Amino acid sequence: MLIRRLLRAARIVVYRPASTEEEQIGAIYTRGLAELRGADADAFGGKSANLGELLAAGIPVPPGFALSADAYRVFVSEAGLDGAIAAALARARPDDVDALTAASKAIDEAMRSAPMPDAVRIEVAEGYGELAWATGEAEPPVAVRSSALGEDSADASYAGQQESFLWVRGVEHVCDAVRDCWASLFTPHAISYRLALGSSDETAMGVTVQAMVDAEISGVLFTCNPVSGDPSMVALNASWGLGIGVVGGELTPDDYLVSKITGEVVRRTVSTKHVEYVPDPLGRGTVRLEVPAERCDEPCLGEEALAGLVEVARRIERHYGAHQDVEWAIARSQRLPEALLIVQARPVTTPPKAAPKRSASALSLVLGTFGASGDYEPRS
Repeated sequence: MLIRRLLRAARIVVYRPASTEEEQIGAIYTRGLAELRGADADAFGGKSANLGELLAAGIPVPPGFALSADAYRVFVSEAGLDGAIAAALARARPDDVDALTAASKAIDEAMRSAPMPDAVRIEVAEGYGELAWATGEAEPPVAVRSSALGEDSADASYAGQQESFLWVRGVEHVCDAVRDCWASLFTPHAISYRLALGSSDETAMGVTVQAMVDAEISGVLFTCNPVSGDPSMVALNASWGLGIGVVGGELTPDDYLVSKITGEVVRRTVSTKHVEYVPDPLGRGTVRLEVPAERCDEPCLGEEALAGLVEVARRIERHYGAHQDVEWAIARSQRLPEALLIVQARPVTTPPKAAPKRSASALSLVLGTFGASGDYEPRS
């Protein structure tokens, strides 16, 4: 026990799981995803809590850990940022783009220059060390994703308003990405959204740190028809690699509508997918590649993958008892069904709208209808 405490004080990462005796000490600011449940959303944010729920239901989810909103609070307190944040927000107006941008910039600069508290940094290092132990890699790649309080709830969706960082390696880079997630609480869009809601709730954020999936294919699915609301259908979008190109509007994904009851593919629209994002060969971050001509017009999903996705959609919906918006990935160099992993689920928060006469893609309709979004690259 004394050795463990000395190692903590020296910021040395111990790459092994905690023993029962050590668990009794209790981490203050972090918790394994598998330990979380829906009731933890107020402390860890909706994204982390939902991932814990999925794991409890036996849904295949990459392992990871979560930082609580208390980690954010102690960061703001120890750095003395409360006054700067309050002063900047006092000048912001939901319909004034210049004021929103100025407020966001002032808060961003203050937060990114502030150090992470030692106690939080040590727990992040230990959580990352346990992932390293589990994966067998000294510096496993992770996704560092915002998990704001109130996010992914049944009453409001903050999807796409805060940042996520993909393919992050090393403790220091993970800590930097966590701090950048905290700063993204105050993007112009996020500030405007909260002001428009008239929310008086405290602004705080948890963060999810999750083992990265080397996705050969990724996408989103809805456990209902997003146009008509038909509960017997599953709507899916899919593209090669990570979903960055779809979210950034660089390509139109394949679109599928599948019967939840019979498994019949009611609609299949295969698009030309000319770009994909994959891990950077140097080991950190992602790179944009041109898709070889022979794969551009090839369907991403075959019958086995579609059947697996529909089955997991049914299980997730059954667990929550409500329609869900789900982000998924199929890992490269693995076989189904083990290759299929779920990286996020959240309730559908907006009733379906009538279909427009023309739509650029199914994904644009889904995003416009439900406010859904995916990961995107860190700001420079």
